[in-house]
Amino acid sequence: MSCSDFPKAERLRRRPEFLQFNDGASKMHTPHFLLLWKVKDGCATRVGFTVSKKVGNAVIRNSIKRRLREFYRQNKPLFISADFNIVAKKGADLLDFHQISTELAAAFGRLRKKHGH
Repeated sequence: MSCSDFPKAERLRRRPEFLQFNDGASKMHTPHFLLLWKVKDGCATRVGFTVSKKVGNAVIRNSIKRRLREFYRQNKPLFISADFNIVAKKGADLLDFHQISTELAAAFGRLRKKHGH
């Protein structure tokens, strides 16, 4: 399996998996995203994306999610071993892929330093 894959084992897919972030998840804000994560020792990194109707219509929401998935595929080494939910804020629809990558790479770089990776 190459680094460019995003298999089902690395995805948060069901509602209970997303609800785990409601109690005790760590948070980090960027201008256009909210990163939520729960560290799980020895478990694979899993990622989910939340883009609400406040951000835009279905076409816009799906476009943002596609860009976020591509960011994950290209930057897997930035992620620590944890479950992540990346939540788009208003204005995220105005960003191109390069801007999303720059913003999130900086945030995940700070996160890795914080956790000593």
